[in-house]
Amino acid sequence: MRIFKSRAARAVTTAVAVALIATGCSSERDEGGSKGGDKDTFVFAGAGDPGSLDPALASDGETFRVTRQAFEALLEHEPGGSKLVGGLAEKWESDPAGKVWTFNLRQNVKFHDGEAFNAAAVCANYDHWFNWKGTYQSSAVSYYWQTIMGGFAKNEDAEAPKPNYKSCTAKDENTAVIEVNEPSANLPGGFSLQALAIHSPKAIKEYEKQDATAKGDAITYPKYSQEAGTVAGTGPYKITKWNKGNKEVSLERFDDYWGDKAKVKNLVFRTISTEETRRQALQAGDIDGYDLVAPADVTTLEKEGYEVPTRDVFNIFYLGMSQSANPALKKPEVRQAITHAIDRENLVNTQLPEGGKVATQFMPDTVAGYSDKVKTYPFDTAKAKDLLKQAGEEKLSIDFCYPTEVTRPYMPAPQDMFELMKADLEKAGITIKPKAMKWAPDYLDATEAGSCALHMLGWTGDFNDGYNFIGTWFAGPDKQWGFKDQKVFDAVNAASKVTDPAARTAAYQKANEAIAEYVPGVPISSSPPAIAFAKNVNPPKVSPLTQENFAEVSFK
Repeated sequence: MRIFKSRAARAVTTAVAVALIATGCSSERDEGGSKGGDKDTFVFAGAGDPGSLDPALASDGETFRVTRQAFEALLEHEPGGSKLVGGLAEKWESDPAGKVWTFNLRQNVKFHDGEAFNAAAVCANYDHWFNWKGTYQSSAVSYYWQTIMGGFAKNEDAEAPKPNYKSCTAKDENTAVIEVNEPSANLPGGFSLQALAIHSPKAIKEYEKQDATAKGDAITYPKYSQEAGTVAGTGPYKITKWNKGNKEVSLERFDDYWGDKAKVKNLVFRTISTEETRRQALQAGDIDGYDLVAPADVTTLEKEGYEVPTRDVFNIFYLGMSQSANPALKKPEVRQAITHAIDRENLVNTQLPEGGKVATQFMPDTVAGYSDKVKTYPFDTAKAKDLLKQAGEEKLSIDFCYPTEVTRPYMPAPQDMFELMKADLEKAGITIKPKAMKWAPDYLDATEAGSCALHMLGWTGDFNDGYNFIGTWFAGPDKQWGFKDQKVFDAVNAASKVTDPAARTAAYQKANEAIAEYVPGVPISSSPPAIAFAKNVNPPKVSPLTQENFAEVSFK
């Protein structure tokens, strides 16, 4: 999902800032639902604001949670799982080389603005993204296009990747053919991303009249992406309002939807930033559900009669190391010492919900490519001290950055998790200099720039391919890590180019073994995040990718 290292959160939007007002509905709903006797409205609370109503401009899970209800991609994932299934394409196939992808499209599908969905609409979207110019070419704006399809028809930035997208052809009204220059591990999974969901060609013409702009690192997104009225997808809901003062996005059932109609007429996503306040809002009947339930609250809510399903594990939490921020980290003995110093099992047992797992590599064991043969670094304070002595770093002092004002599926209590690791490292003789930073934009900017010697981050997978995890960090030099090791880079990239699934899985296993041998950071854990619903709600199937379909929600 989505990239949870949210670039969208750094943007300056076109709206004027207003005071944050927590609001509720006005009358009563029985049995623990949101206040309001009208069961035509379902209110769900997320931890952060969306960044854009156009998912192509986003890279964060809070945006995609909203847009997923209104936009659909060519491919989707099975409800509650990570297997690819048909979306707007009923069937798909590639040529043996993995360069030509043919999609047989669903028929009788309409966009929210009444336009017909067809192969020409698919190509209008892909050509629109490929021809982006100016600020749209910034990785902060078009992260996923660049990740999946590379650069643009005319790259304006010397650092932009080489374009892999070649063309899209409407073979006939219901057959679209997308060609790429080279086979990619990101395909076909990339065709399922919300950032590549299909928009109405009529809406795209309006999009193209507006520009994104930048001033330094601050992005001002186009007006159409910051207010309802222009964006148009094919999903079971259509976006009708974005009230930034109330921190709410409102959607209404799309009665011409091609599939099963949404069971509840109105859907509202509300931002409530803290876990405790989200829980209290559910218990008070102000909302009907919320995400990222604190592990300590799961049993309590279940005993009170709330529905608290837990997602399957599909994320990784890690301690990152920036070698450019502290030269001592260039020494392998220091990186190994830090890894041995951390009691990962204690962190999992005390901070994560039931089902949390200690990690040995930078992907969960639910992803194809996980290896049982990686080198491991068990908790051993004495060994950590000995390695520091060997490295001549017995008096190591190091900055440790951690985020505030945030919870993530892989990181439910950042400060508590930081304090545990800080204590472990100090027992090994390392002096820790804590640096608390607001999640967005300060922390994300600092970690991405490589300014934090030690830092905490994680990832929830977009689709089930190893490259979506290890390729995110270790396919080449990255400022966040500040190292260059060609053996690691070559292993990751070699795996990404293998087209046979079994051979690619084996190649990812070898890549994981190379990464573990080098020790660029410390994979800590994988966590099954919980999601809560009112007593009178029939929840949707929960997704390990956090891709819940709220059209499935109903009231008892």
